Amino acid sequence: MTARIYRPAKNATQSGMGKTRLWRLEFMPESARSVDPLMGWTSSSDMKSQIKLDFETREEAVAYAERNGLPYRVEEPKEVARRTLSYSDNFRSNRATPWTH
Repeated sequence: MTARIYRPAKNATQSGMGKTRLWRLEFMPESARSVDPLMGWTSSSDMKSQIKLDFETREEAVAYAERNGLPYRVEEPKEVARRTLSYSDNFRSNRATPWTH
């Protein structure tokens, strides 16, 4: 029962960064999922895979895991390099490539 501590990635369908500042602690699955032969649904007998805890900082999540004697693994987030562009840059006269429309 290893706990995984990480920061969730940005939702691909949204432009904002909501719910990506928190650190999440969740448990790795202990057993494989099984397929129900009648309905085709996947199920698991591992109840701890449903637990997801959010923390403000990485240190709080690590302290929680150590306080409760949980083995854990910390995954550092990959920071995305973002370029700040303004709309007026599209109409500059000294563009590298001319504006075409």
